Amino acid sequence: MEDGINRVVIVGGGSAGWLSAAVIAAEHRIDKERFELVLIESPDVPTIGVGEGTWPSMRSTLQRVGITETDFIRECDASFKQGTWFRDWQSGDGDTYSHPFTVPIDYADINLAPHWQGLDDAPPFADAVTPQTALFAGCLAPKQITTPEYAFVVNYGYHLDAGKFAELLRRHCTENLGVKHVEANVSQINAADNGDIKSVTTDRAGEITGDLFIDCTGTKSLLLGEHFEVPFQSQKAYLFNDTALAAQVPYAEEDQPIQSCTHSTAQTSGWIWDIGLPTRRGTGHVYSSAHISDDEASDQLLAYIGKIAGKTAAANVEPRKIRFEPGHRQEFWHRNCVAIGMSSGFIEPLEASALVMIELAAGMIADQLPPNRAVMDIVAKRYNRKFQRHWHQIIEFLKLHYVLSARDDSPYWRDNHAAGSIPDKLSEQLSLWRHRGPWHQDAEAVDDLFPIPSYQYILYGMGFETAPRPTGSHQQDQRQRQASELFQKNAARAAQLQQAMPGNRELLNKVREFGFQKL
Repeated sequence: MEDGINRVVIVGGGSAGWLSAAVIAAEHRIDKERFELVLIESPDVPTIGVGEGTWPSMRSTLQRVGITETDFIRECDASFKQGTWFRDWQSGDGDTYSHPFTVPIDYADINLAPHWQGLDDAPPFADAVTPQTALFAGCLAPKQITTPEYAFVVNYGYHLDAGKFAELLRRHCTENLGVKHVEANVSQINAADNGDIKSVTTDRAGEITGDLFIDCTGTKSLLLGEHFEVPFQSQKAYLFNDTALAAQVPYAEEDQPIQSCTHSTAQTSGWIWDIGLPTRRGTGHVYSSAHISDDEASDQLLAYIGKIAGKTAAANVEPRKIRFEPGHRQEFWHRNCVAIGMSSGFIEPLEASALVMIELAAGMIADQLPPNRAVMDIVAKRYNRKFQRHWHQIIEFLKLHYVLSARDDSPYWRDNHAAGSIPDKLSEQLSLWRHRGPWHQDAEAVDDLFPIPSYQYILYGMGFETAPRPTGSHQQDQRQRQASELFQKNAARAAQLQQAMPGNRELLNKVREFGFQKL
């Protein structure tokens, strides 16, 4: 077919480029007579290396592209992530809560939130409804060495070294999936008569033609942003953070326990992430440059590092500054060009949405790759509609963390409470949830980015209150008894897992030595 989609050209490497290449190539067998996938990677542009946390979805993505979990863990300095543990977000006075990856016990059948709210001396919400948080404190793993690859006892994602992850994907794509790797700089983008991109001119490989171009050039957005001039929509009115200071911190001891969740500690004008890898801790301070100077932000980060790793470690750290504009492109697929990764947009890494957006984008392109140019605009329209919704969900969900905070110790937190900084839809949801808590009826689509349990974990972890329902009906009494039994069952399961599960580091060491069983 004359206008068939026979060659896909990805411009840019890193996690976005190589993960996209892997997903598409795994779905569409490379055949030079029928289908080609070319990735052009600049040898002169270093990757930012952000995005060291994943969602559980990464397990199925790795399976889809044909990478074993054993190889992934061994080669990417990866560890297990079971959710996020928050500190100082609610009051700034040592308060904590958790957002685990496992949904509340019997979630499909009963909403435990209203029954939890009625308990005397209730434990934290997440602790009451899932056993997973019991594993956080002990730095315990989500599975055992006898658990097959990608299977789990409790749900999990990963922490990883982003640079090593991109390298693993590059080798896998070029050696196993037939992706053509071109190391060159793109010097010119050439338009076709119909306004599409016809080709790109490179400094080392000449002109490279394509039918579909994927822009993975980072914030530069060389194709979608610069060439097509698709506008960028800033979201700074809602999410103020625009700067990050990133640092790598060594362990004091080689056998130090590895955290099994991301730690997020709120500061006066932002928050500090802390993730545990087998060989180091990745830390960083995300903040609003309008509310705090770089020097002050650096001082807060170094003070944090001093507490977790000692003054000597803090003195030897040289944080790397990353500036970003929170927001996204007005559309993500324009004509025969689609942007993935930071070229499409970037929002602060709270809740680690960067890699999952790459997974979703690459997955949709792989699943719905247009057979020809004639139907490409239809696919593009569907793609844009879906990813507009995804971005709006990210913005609303992240803002939820700030809106619920009771902190007023700095202009940053007070500004986050201002009505004008809260998306209208989020305001409506909060008004409704004060009278009726979120459950199944609040899910808008099967592919909602954040499931309703995630909203429950943030809401009730942060002290949100939903008005109690009237009591006394036979059905309600029955539900209350069911809830009480489930709370007890969950507590027993938590105690059991604490005894049965190995430490994160213990399991990772065994994986390196023996590997997981293949599914």
